[in-house]
Amino acid sequence: MKVGMSPRKVRMVVDLIRGRSVNEAYSILKFSKRRATAPIEKTLRSAVANAQQKADAEKAYVDVDELVVREAYVNEGPTMKRFSPRAMGRATPIMKRTAQITIIVDRKE
Repeated sequence: MKVGMSPRKVRMVVDLIRGRSVNEAYSILKFSKRRATAPIEKTLRSAVANAQQKADAEKAYVDVDELVVREAYVNEGPTMKRFSPRAMGRATPIMKRTAQITIIVDRKE
């Protein structure tokens, strides 16, 4: 999922949930005060739903309580470049960074 905030800010929250169970990750995201928790929670819910759909397609059963966040990482997305006017006819660049969130869930081993 692409998010309009810097990858550094998103990584701070993703590091909290990596390797934890899905239910524990939900509770950590719920009580964290960071702004990045909303898109990360949305991505996590999408990953869990994808795991359930994949299991249904294979005629298998997957219990959400058994799922673990196996991989969670944040890459840098495209940067929007803007310019802000300054004194004496100058302009300063403004870099609006974006982040690409990837979360992979798997069963406990």
